[in-house]
Amino acid sequence: MKTQIKRMQVGEGRISGAISILLGALSIAALLCFKFPEQFTTPEFREVYTAEIVENLMFGGIIATFLFGLVSLLFNKNKRNATIGICLGVLTILLGGFKVEGRAVEEVRWSIGLDWLILDLLLMVLLFVPIELAFPKNKLQSKFHEEWRTDLIYFGISHLAIQLFGVLTKKPAVAFFGWMNLENVHQWVSELPFVVELFLALFISDFFQYWAHRFFHSHHYLWRFHSIHHSTQNMDWLAGSRTHFIDIFFTRSITYIPLYILGFSTLTFNVYILFIAIHAVLIHANTRVNFGFLKYIITTPQYHHWHHCEEPEYYGNNFAIVFPFIDKIFGTYYLPGNKWPKGTGLIDASFPKGFVKQLVYPFTKNPFKNDLLPEERSKR
Repeated sequence: MKTQIKRMQVGEGRISGAISILLGALSIAALLCFKFPEQFTTPEFREVYTAEIVENLMFGGIIATFLFGLVSLLFNKNKRNATIGICLGVLTILLGGFKVEGRAVEEVRWSIGLDWLILDLLLMVLLFVPIELAFPKNKLQSKFHEEWRTDLIYFGISHLAIQLFGVLTKKPAVAFFGWMNLENVHQWVSELPFVVELFLALFISDFFQYWAHRFFHSHHYLWRFHSIHHSTQNMDWLAGSRTHFIDIFFTRSITYIPLYILGFSTLTFNVYILFIAIHAVLIHANTRVNFGFLKYIITTPQYHHWHHCEEPEYYGNNFAIVFPFIDKIFGTYYLPGNKWPKGTGLIDASFPKGFVKQLVYPFTKNPFKNDLLPEERSKR
């Protein structure tokens, strides 16, 4: 029988202990970025932040590690998490955390996006952990459910490889579509007001991703890979990261290539990446906030939770990631007032636990049960 992990409550010291460990780990990761910027920082995102900003974040992160660790020591009878967090903070200082300074970075062919992982993870925790604690959809669901570590690994891998996916996408785009001579289109796009250019980028990418998404649902072999994303029964801010690399590569290629071909600016592309990163976490979050009339304009947790619902009669809806009207156009829209699905996940499939096993499994085995009657099979 599945054991229900107790949900964290404010005042127990468990939350502060977890935050102390997180900040301590991020501080050590940030130290690596300062020591080896060529290998661990992303060229596109070095333009977004300055050395002074990240130096101050580093200093604040170390101090906060100790403060949250101290709070956990005072309120939590179990001192383990507080001790780990404080030890990580001490280790960061011993390795030179208070003395870091930004420097000029030499150009290299590729790097691991550790800086993007740190900043995005910190931002997501600051935004969504308080929201899920204050306005949870599933009040019994713990932050540390049985598969949270697996989802965190997915989050880390997808962010560390962000430049790799960009390179693998951009080079084929230039090679296959560079002959089209779209200079006039590029000039027209560059002359658009920023807000209009950003909206156009979001619409074009969402249109292409809608059809890629539907293709993964309708093709029986590709569905093996995409169904890993649907396997989670614990929708939260990490759940959206549970995506097989075959799924990530194909989907990102389909959405990035049109943006490269049409000549959207670097600023628009970076803002698009940031918006999608935040929004993708939001629509999977464990929150009951319904956003009022905005839920008919932009996808929300309620809208996307229906896409993940476990009730077979509602399968095959809500493929759009940003704009619900795309589903409206193609007949796949479903949003029943303020009603939410009873649960999420797959009732006719089973996957092994753990990142590595899930990485290999779709290549070798079909996760769907073969003994079901035709009317019982999922039609996602």
